[in-house]
Amino acid sequence: MKYKILVVDDDTNICELLRLYLEKEGFETVVANDGEQAVEYANKYTPDLILLDIMLPKLDGWQVCRQIRKTLETPIIMLTAKGETFDKILGLELGADDYITKPFDTKEVIARVKAVLRRTYDSEKNNMQEVKYDKLRINLTNYELVVDGKSIDTPPKELELIYHLASNPNRVYTRDQLLDEVWGFDYYGDSRTVDVHVKRLREKLENISPEWSLKTVWGVGYKFEVK
Repeated sequence: MKYKILVVDDDTNICELLRLYLEKEGFETVVANDGEQAVEYANKYTPDLILLDIMLPKLDGWQVCRQIRKTLETPIIMLTAKGETFDKILGLELGADDYITKPFDTKEVIARVKAVLRRTYDSEKNNMQEVKYDKLRINLTNYELVVDGKSIDTPPKELELIYHLASNPNRVYTRDQLLDEVWGFDYYGDSRTVDVHVKRLREKLENISPEWSLKTVWGVGYKFEVK
């Protein structure tokens, strides 16, 4: 994955220096030179991380941070020429993830950028709800079903059902169990709801791989069989 970094500073020399070093490290960069442009670009380009100077025209770094945090959880590293503890604490309280004091070593900036990205996105990966089998990937975090390399449009309950079954391979579930565990105990539908959803899933998954299949266990219910 190629991460996108938004660099915000009114000093064009600093922006160019950071851009050169970031792109050398394989990052994609977008540059903004004032606070209003920073907010606009943050929402337009949805960067993976923002390097944000405090002393900016139009809107200062604090105001930019507040605005961005209304809509985005993008990690922010504050760049400041000030070293007072107050500035650092305020930035962190406003939602910044780290700060770097000017003048800075460019290598330190790169190291901090990588550390924050690793901390942010590795954590997201660890929390990702996903199961994978041959030619099949079911991602409940993003509600995505990928079959034989193609993303398949799938209604939420169908995806939740196949995720539940595939997360517990070879376990047989009754229709009532699936209604309770996928639809919820307060759902007022009947067992035919499960049958309809399984039928639709079979249309998407039939004969994709010899290594797994969505099986009917007659007189009982269903299972995701792995051979």
